[in-house]
Amino acid sequence: MKKIVAATHNKGKLNEMREILTGWEILSVADFDNGVEPEENGKTFRENALIKARAAYERSGLPSFGDDSGLCVDALDGAPGVHSARYAPTPEARIDKLLGELKDVADERRTAHFTCAVAYKDGENEFTVEARTDGYILREREGEGGFGYDPIFFSSDLGKTFGAAASEEKNAVSHRGRALKLFAEKLKTLNVGGQQGA
Repeated sequence: MKKIVAATHNKGKLNEMREILTGWEILSVADFDNGVEPEENGKTFRENALIKARAAYERSGLPSFGDDSGLCVDALDGAPGVHSARYAPTPEARIDKLLGELKDVADERRTAHFTCAVAYKDGENEFTVEARTDGYILREREGEGGFGYDPIFFSSDLGKTFGAAASEEKNAVSHRGRALKLFAEKLKTLNVGGQQGA
């Protein structure tokens, strides 16, 4: 099976990637970088994804991909956006902060979307793809599944929060699921990994 390095230390995200991106042996960049992550100082999801993919390729020497994703809330002018993972110190604190910011926002104005960019890097190729999924922010958590903002993001496609959805349901419509499917199709057109060993 062809090897590819995922530029993430997040086990939940890595599991999602392995469920969606079949046909590859997906390694974690944690196996190569001793936990030292590159500074994500891009202004867009695409820029941050490229920073991660390039760093993973540099450290592993293997075809690598990185993703950057975030929650964009319309009533907050797109925040937390690229700062979603750094919005507060812990996942629970991030949710609490967001709910606090939206406490006086009417239900019909709580629209939001998740965006995910995936970037790829090897010795010859570099590209990015991007996808999104739409919904709105609830006033309290629903569901114990997923990670990050999943318990308060009500998916328009599913009619439930990502936190209340089974992983198969979420992966079918999520921003990361859609972006990784686009990514897989792009890899096929390039025949990436065809010369890589098992």
